[in-house]
Order: sequence, then C-alpha cells, then structure tokens
Amino acid sequence: MSRVGKYPVEVPAGVTVTLANDTVTVKGKLGELSLPILTDFVEASMEGQQVWIKPKSEHKRARMLWGTTRANIANMVKGVSEGFSKRLDIVGVGYRAAVQGDTLKLSLGFSHDVDYPIPSDLKIVTPQPTQIEISGANKQRVGQIASEIRGYRPPEPYKGKGVKYSDETILRKEGKKK
Repeated sequence: MSRVGKYPVEVPAGVTVTLANDTVTVKGKLGELSLPILTDFVEASMEGQQVWIKPKSEHKRARMLWGTTRANIANMVKGVSEGFSKRLDIVGVGYRAAVQGDTLKLSLGFSHDVDYPIPSDLKIVTPQPTQIEISGANKQRVGQIASEIRGYRPPEPYKGKGVKYSDETILRKEGKKK
C-alpha cells in the first residue's frame, strides 16, 4: 500500500487545479503546469480544496503509479505557488560564473569559457561569481539544469575543485605520501 498516495494534495489559495481529458492542469502565480494521467491505472478527483488519487485496481503498476502521480501533482502545486530552487557553488582558483543576457558564462579551468543558454521557463542568477541560483516552477527542470551545469566540472575528491550543490558533501581522499 502506498504511504504517499493515500494522502490528499492540499491546494492553497491562489492555485487552481483542473482535471480534464486525462490531464491535470495546475495554474498559479508562477505559471502553469500540466501532467498526463494514466487513467488505466489511477484516477484523480477533486473534493473541495483537495486532490485525491486512487488506484483503479490492485495491479502492481497501479500501486506504483498511485504514489508517483500524487507526488508529481503535489510538486506541481508547490511549484506554481512557491517555486523550487537549487544553488550551486563553484570551488577553484579562477573558476567563476556570470549571467550575460540569456547565457550563463562559466569559467571552469578549460581553455575556453562554457556558454550555457538559459531556458525561458527558468531563472538563473549569480549573486556572487562563485554561486549560481537556479529557480523555476518545475522541480524536474530545475534539477535537470542544475545537474547539466554541474556535469561540466564535477567536484574532484582531492582538492574539491569543481561545481557542486551547496548542500553536497565531497568525500575527500588523501594525496600521495612521500
């Protein structure tokens, strides 16, 4: 039995949820998100200011999608009302980032700068040259873009140089002995 799926999704004030044509659409102050629902396995219903997800059968796939669908809808509701953000820290001498127009310019120790185009649905700012903040309504997109930027120079275990999440801990290794 799903521990996540059995609870309803609370819809805060200022957010509208529409269930139509096997699709859940959520609108709020930060945008609009939609999610297709596999109606062969789960069904969604609105009761007041709550969205309930129920499995249609005891089939294994229905039970798997029950909690997943509920979590995705909860993330959509939180995304359009509050938003999601990830912060990346850049560690290393000469490593820095800057936003120029709709491009994120990264200096990561390569012979060239890395230019990363900023997607239109996300906001990327650099409060300091060694910090990047990515924010948006879609939790998956924010995490994906953060992962792509981190992938240009992941942190290495000896000196810790590279791009890391702000809450990430790097397991350090001991260097060579003389």
